[in-house]
Amino acid sequence: MTRWNEHPATTKFGKEQLSFGQRSADVLRNAMGSWPFVFGALAFLAVWMYFNSDGAFDPFPFILLNLILSCIAALQGAILLIAAKREDQINSELAIHTFQIDQENLELTRQVHELSLKIEKLTNEVHKAVTKSDPK
Repeated sequence: MTRWNEHPATTKFGKEQLSFGQRSADVLRNAMGSWPFVFGALAFLAVWMYFNSDGAFDPFPFILLNLILSCIAALQGAILLIAAKREDQINSELAIHTFQIDQENLELTRQVHELSLKIEKLTNEVHKAVTKSDPK
């Protein structure tokens, strides 16, 4: 059973088909675009603020926390672009795969149509032969 967001090459050929960059882009896309990530980030911020509110290593204006969040925001744009590029690549390969399957199905449908015509022709011949030989 395959998940909807997996690359077709992973289900057909195994994970070794994908490069390290492709696998990491998939992991980042699946992790950062999830509710557990959002709740984890909120929990991290709450814990940081709680433990540093009494003047610990990063007092109230939370300068270090702001620096960390600014760095994450700076990288997040690039991460989103990488994930979008990877998603486009997956969609393109899935479209090619779907087109190939559709072409195979079209050929099978043509074969079924040809067989149906042959069966109809043979049925008519049998019917004519039976009605000719049947003296009523």
